[in-house]
Amino acid sequence: MKMKSILLGAAATALVAGAASAGSIVAVSWGGAYTKSQIEAYHKPWTAKTGNTVISEDYSGGLSEVKSQVEAGNVTWDIIDLEMSDAVRGCDEGLFEPIDPAILPPAPDGTPATEDFIDGAITECAVANIVWSTIFAYDNSKMANGPTSIGDFFDTAKFPGKRGLRKGPKANLELALAADGVPADKIYEVLSTPEGVDRAFAKLDTIKGDVVWWEAGAQPPQLLADGEVAMTTAYNGRIFNAVAAEGKPFSIVWDSQIFDVDLWAVLKGAPNKDLAMDFLAFSTATEQLAAQASYISYGPARKSSAPLVGSYHTNPDLDMGPQMPTAPENFKTAIQNDFEFWADNQDELNERFNAWLIN
Repeated sequence: MKMKSILLGAAATALVAGAASAGSIVAVSWGGAYTKSQIEAYHKPWTAKTGNTVISEDYSGGLSEVKSQVEAGNVTWDIIDLEMSDAVRGCDEGLFEPIDPAILPPAPDGTPATEDFIDGAITECAVANIVWSTIFAYDNSKMANGPTSIGDFFDTAKFPGKRGLRKGPKANLELALAADGVPADKIYEVLSTPEGVDRAFAKLDTIKGDVVWWEAGAQPPQLLADGEVAMTTAYNGRIFNAVAAEGKPFSIVWDSQIFDVDLWAVLKGAPNKDLAMDFLAFSTATEQLAAQASYISYGPARKSSAPLVGSYHTNPDLDMGPQMPTAPENFKTAIQNDFEFWADNQDELNERFNAWLIN
């Protein structure tokens, strides 16, 4: 009896010690359906495996908050989901911790992570999790013969009504040039010249008076649902979620989609750096990336995840493969975001865009 009591006491002590040693991280992402997909595919399984918890916070993109925390020496975020141009720029500016690719798990067949991720997905300070795209969409219950091309988005005579656009130059300038007839493979060549930038803004001028600006990814589906816009640019996964999870009558137009990757990066001086690195490695494993794709239509950044992508998590009849930006039917006129261009020109074009907005 005494021995049993000792063993029970030891077990209780171990449980208390385990609970005391469990930690937490603050993971910052884009909110809405996207963060929900991460919670289901990353956060909950990591917590179940390690006992550590994830506190989610939302942001609207950019590096300003990261920079403020790092420069003030008061870092409260641990890990952040961000666009490639911000990942590259933030690394160059010393805002993120370097990542050793050796921490990333291999594919199930043993293929090293460095060979399993898509090209460019592993950088010095960040590791990709998804391929996503900026598309435009409309409510097919209000527009029987809807738009089929990016030119239609800019044609308010043929398709009257307000247009939703993200409040910033990125994607808008590329889409404007595509609508003005610039081929996908020449977009950044044109945009790299002063004349090309002028041309893009001139095209935006043609719809400026009809634009409703959005900033957070959850806004475009709401703008469509409320009838505030006839069509809007959006992140493809947000429109998919509105259709699949909420039954909205929305259609995606894939013409001139701008595809990109999102990546995890750990902030320089993160208070829970080691845990954040563990979470990063766990969440970018083959199985986790495939699991996320059952919640939202963003393509996994690992090749070995593709065969594991199945149906939508609440509808076994909805195959997720054709919903991905990289599906052949959706990819015919795709424009690859040039992260180097934006890393080099973001500040200058932000300034130009903000001045254009108020004139």
